[in-house]
Amino acid sequence: MTVHWCGTGLSAIPGLRRLIEEGMTVTVWNRTVEKAKEAVGDLTDDIRAFDLDAVATALAPGDIVISMLPGDWHVPLARAAIAAKAHFVSSSYIAPEMRALQDDAKAAGVVLVNEVGLDPGIDHLMAHRLVEMYRAAPEYAPDNALSFISYCGGVPKIANDFRYKFSWSPLGVLKALRSPSRSLKDGAELKVDRPWDAITHYDAPLPEAESFEVYPNRDSLPFMEQYHFDPAWPVTDFVRGTLRLDGWAKAWANVFAEVETLSGPEGDARLKEMSDQFWNDHAYDEGEPDRVVLCVALEAKKNGQPVWHQAYVMDAWGDERGTAMARLVSITVALAVEAVAKGRIEPGVHAAPSQPELVTEWLEEVGRQAQHLALVDQLA
Repeated sequence: MTVHWCGTGLSAIPGLRRLIEEGMTVTVWNRTVEKAKEAVGDLTDDIRAFDLDAVATALAPGDIVISMLPGDWHVPLARAAIAAKAHFVSSSYIAPEMRALQDDAKAAGVVLVNEVGLDPGIDHLMAHRLVEMYRAAPEYAPDNALSFISYCGGVPKIANDFRYKFSWSPLGVLKALRSPSRSLKDGAELKVDRPWDAITHYDAPLPEAESFEVYPNRDSLPFMEQYHFDPAWPVTDFVRGTLRLDGWAKAWANVFAEVETLSGPEGDARLKEMSDQFWNDHAYDEGEPDRVVLCVALEAKKNGQPVWHQAYVMDAWGDERGTAMARLVSITVALAVEAVAKGRIEPGVHAAPSQPELVTEWLEEVGRQAQHLALVDQLA
């Protein structure tokens, strides 16, 4: 079995190095061979120029393809994997086109695992564990009112006036500001066209209390089914969102005002100009530590009174092992590759696993990668 790791960007390296160091047979594919050699050339000589046809030709049954490339490449690589009866792993959200490969993947007996990075990925593991714990708790009752939150963000460890720093092109962050979201708030569906219209504060249950600004992103509601919420449960709040340093909204007020006016090709061109300027002004300095904060919590209320409230909280930052973002994204991808290689995930299209044994093992590894990981009883 050969692992075909495609893409050696900033968030790929720790997981890639882990697989090579474990002794797995790994072929590294990257659009720029020299950059891949800089990243892992001390561990392997099997580094090739990325080309979809070349990857497809090299695949053999039972191989595993990892896409750490831009999202447009995921489905073509997954299709190539199915054709070769090989497996596929990606950290990205499951696109409708990926979901549509379910029948083909099952027929070929192969696994297509997605959403196994940081967010999505580690957040899914925490959510699965919390739901499992709640179902087993003495306080469980099917008529309890539930509130679920999941907030994640990469933020500077050393805060700046802009309240944010970039480790790669800011264009993705700017485009996300133009994306609508859907969540549940106070028992009603909340639709938001722009994130800054729904910014609230969240006090994270960290060892040293810290307040962040948070807002919903994407469409949260389908994740109730993914997290095995019973459709009959009364859910008052359900949101998956983004976390930023306190003061971020004020620092970005002028950005929001301009982004709201942009549309069409001219708007896209202006976003690119803004991205280039932000990269010049607010990129991480060489060796500067980044930081990742992730909080996932589930609360149950009976007759308006909290009876069960547990939260996972993770805080990680860059150190001699590399950036927090790179460790948490790519090591989780590597865990998925290892699970697929051992046949621990069934054929078909999947997000991060919910099997208790895998959740336990993966969260233990996350605890080794993060400086702080805790399960907090918020009623204690």
